[in-house]
Amino acid sequence: MKYINKLASVFFMAALALLTMTSCEGGDLYNVGAPDWLAEMGGDEEEESIISVTPNPNVLGATDNTTPWWTVFTDDYKTEAGKAYQIKFMNYGGSSNWNNFVLILRNEAKDFEYAVLRADNWGWGTGYAGEESDAHFSKKIENENRDWGAWAKAMSLSKCTMNLYNNGDGTADVKITMLGADGNTYTQEYTGISVEKDNLYFSFTVDNSHVEFGDVDVEDSEPTALTLNGVPSEVVVGTEFSEFIANVTATVTFAEGVTKDVTAEELQFEVIPDFEELGQKTLVAIYNKTYMGNNCSKPVVASKTFSIVKELSAFTETVVVPTPLMIGLEDNTTPWWSAFTDNIKVAPKETKVVNFTNYTVGDANYKNFVIILNKADNAEYGVVRADCWGWGAGIDGNANFQKIGGFGADDDAWAAWRGAMNGAKCTAYITNNGDGTADIKIVMHGTDGKDYTQDYLGINTIDPDNLYFRFTCEGAHLVFDNAIGATDNTTPWWSVFTPNVQVPAHTECTVNFINYTAGDANFKNFVIILNKADNTEYGVVRADCWGWGAGIDGNANFQKIGGFGADDAAWAAWRNAMNGAKCTAKIVNNGDGTADIKIVMHGTDGKDYTQDYLGINTIDPDNFYFRFTCEGAHLVFE
Repeated sequence: MKYINKLASVFFMAALALLTMTSCEGGDLYNVGAPDWLAEMGGDEEEESIISVTPNPNVLGATDNTTPWWTVFTDDYKTEAGKAYQIKFMNYGGSSNWNNFVLILRNEAKDFEYAVLRADNWGWGTGYAGEESDAHFSKKIENENRDWGAWAKAMSLSKCTMNLYNNGDGTADVKITMLGADGNTYTQEYTGISVEKDNLYFSFTVDNSHVEFGDVDVEDSEPTALTLNGVPSEVVVGTEFSEFIANVTATVTFAEGVTKDVTAEELQFEVIPDFEELGQKTLVAIYNKTYMGNNCSKPVVASKTFSIVKELSAFTETVVVPTPLMIGLEDNTTPWWSAFTDNIKVAPKETKVVNFTNYTVGDANYKNFVIILNKADNAEYGVVRADCWGWGAGIDGNANFQKIGGFGADDDAWAAWRGAMNGAKCTAYITNNGDGTADIKIVMHGTDGKDYTQDYLGINTIDPDNLYFRFTCEGAHLVFDNAIGATDNTTPWWSVFTPNVQVPAHTECTVNFINYTAGDANFKNFVIILNKADNTEYGVVRADCWGWGAGIDGNANFQKIGGFGADDAAWAAWRNAMNGAKCTAKIVNNGDGTADIKIVMHGTDGKDYTQDYLGINTIDPDNFYFRFTCEGAHLVFE
């Protein structure tokens, strides 16, 4: 069955034939030529005395747009009173409005900034409105009703001309013209910035973006790869195809490594073998446009598997902290079967998640953590070790049991794994499938920086209503992670994180924790990050009704429900109530390319505060994780 949106079928058949030959998921690359991009942007009529500056370095920021905020800068350039300066550059923007060029105006000593000016009508500094500015300051853009989502995409490849004026009267003006990748011209002005006329310097920085300075002549780019996003992992039989692809997008990679996201309306689809019958299917998508929207020489192809089912899976997941918080002797001389955590129950169709640190003497593979599956009375279903070994009634003689792991083909490889396990950060997933079987999956992040995985699948003889687990160890000791952040609530931004926890499609994961805060700013509380396994972010949300990211910015279906006061006094009351607040966060993978976060904060004032972030998109249901961080706060998990 074909589902054609905009492309000619001849392109699809060629691409489908190519996919059939390669028989693999992913995108295909083509070597092509490229037509001219656009005519050069016309400049403003400026006096001939304007001074042209090409900052050093010529390229600022990593070309894959991974440069963190405030880490790279151009040289500083002094301005003269009464002079005008012009800088031309190509801006390669990231996923959010602020992921673009930033201009810094400051004094020679660099001990303060007159203004830090972003591309998106935002800034701060001593000479900026709302700080110590005078009444002459103003800012404007070409259209107060600008479509910020379209603008952010256009800035991914935009030709910019910036004029900076040291007016000689204690003020400076900045005027920017940006010719976007969509062919539209955008303008940004900041005027009347208060400065010291004889002590005004400028430089540039970037934030998850990069800039190439000079009068860059850019050509259109052919697509080289395609990646599908937001494809549901399951769909109920009888669902309309338009509903199935409602949240599907694709990331197109072009020559020179530039990327942009496109909607389902810009793609052509085929379902193999069909979209009617139950079973596993393959969604094939093709795209045949250049970066500027012209027909390309050859299309790019991507595919993703999914299943048509009678009803959607419905699992829950809970992050838990075993007691006691440490088992085993700290010198790693713990004898076998001598130290245990308390039993934790796993209900049918539930997964319990445990984060812990494994310490080992390291002289034998088995001297690490051990997980026991048992009934309430400790009658065992199975016992599994860290090193691809297990036994028990649900394992021995079980033809459907799968053991996936093992960390080396020879003694040297196993020795490297043993060494990496002393201090390894581990996440264990214990799942009650509700059908008489259970799974255990473990991710071990070794001290060598590598991730080791060990799965035990299909353990049987399980009574779904009587499944518990506990930990033990031998020649090792375990510390169960239950807190992040400095206990005096001085935690810097983006400095501490919990391990990633995976949330499968159609699963809701619950996390219970206590939030402690310095209380002097709304943002000084917990933060939840949604990301892929490699930490590529879908979205970041705070406790105080604020969030950002690829799945939030420009998302017309995103809903943010919360906010804790109509005035400063109400917000202050909420901040105070958050120091010691008992919180429950539910992170939901809807399985359709979207995710939700629902938070209840039981404040120390006895009130319940709720904060929801709904419909976060661009989610890959099969690659969805979350983690916590905090700023000016610390968190204790329960």
